[in-house]
Amino acid sequence: MPSKLFFPFSCIFVLFLFVLPVYSHFQYPRLQPNGLLNNSTTSKSPFGFLKNLQGCHKGEKVKGIRDLKLYLSRFGYLNYQNNPNVTNPKEDNFDEELEAAIKSYQVHYHLNATGTLDAPTVSKMVMPRCGFPDKETPQHSNKSLHTVSHYQFFPGRPKWPAGKRHLTYAFGSRFPTRFMPPVTQAFRKWATASQYFTFSRATTYQSADLKISFARQDHGDGFPFDGTGGVLAHAFTPTDGRFHYDADESWVVGAVPNAYDIETLALHEIGHLLGLDHSQYESAIMWGSFMAGVTKGLSSDDIEGIRALYGS
Repeated sequence: MPSKLFFPFSCIFVLFLFVLPVYSHFQYPRLQPNGLLNNSTTSKSPFGFLKNLQGCHKGEKVKGIRDLKLYLSRFGYLNYQNNPNVTNPKEDNFDEELEAAIKSYQVHYHLNATGTLDAPTVSKMVMPRCGFPDKETPQHSNKSLHTVSHYQFFPGRPKWPAGKRHLTYAFGSRFPTRFMPPVTQAFRKWATASQYFTFSRATTYQSADLKISFARQDHGDGFPFDGTGGVLAHAFTPTDGRFHYDADESWVVGAVPNAYDIETLALHEIGHLLGLDHSQYESAIMWGSFMAGVTKGLSSDDIEGIRALYGS
């Protein structure tokens, strides 16, 4: 006589087989046959709208200027918040405050400070980058240009408390094992560079000081990812410890065309975890934007910055 439990168990098992692949697709990256890690290679860049605004300057009113203001606000150059429920006819005005914000961006990235959305500026803005702002968002209109010649710290200089020299790290559930050694190597490089920290892998994810995982879109930390070609990864300042890669990007070990090196981004985001902000040296790992198909290591600027922060 067939078991009375067979039918409901079969239904549950079939449901499990259906739900698991869907959950996996939306929560975790998948390795492709070419060795890359990517789930959305055909998506348009979220920064692509900037190309349509090239040549805009103060005094103009152009559809899309509002999105430019949101971009500059997101990365620390402008104090601008859009209310989607309110229509403001001035949102698409290229005003003096926007011009000052563009000049500040141009100075940060060593561009000619024209205040105009010229071709070199657009080319830099559309590059994939770290999700952390380049600087503290100005609270008032500020037409002066503030430059820092090297490494930078976060406002208030958050850092790990004195005596906390050993930090543990852990990888999230289903983090691809082939990507763990490059991240571990990144921690070793920061240990050597800092002459202060040591790192080891935690026994559990919950107990780790630093938690590393893949995520996509809105993943619950208040800073949603934006799909392929925009923000590549982000991390939080001390002593939060969270570090997320965007699972919609193409990830690989080493320099591979049209993909991003997992260790290069680990070096950058670990810098944030330790307390370093974005540098204005393009050669520094703490430079805010990245190119596909290249690898990058720590520079003298990064080393000087971490030693200055911790007095090592």
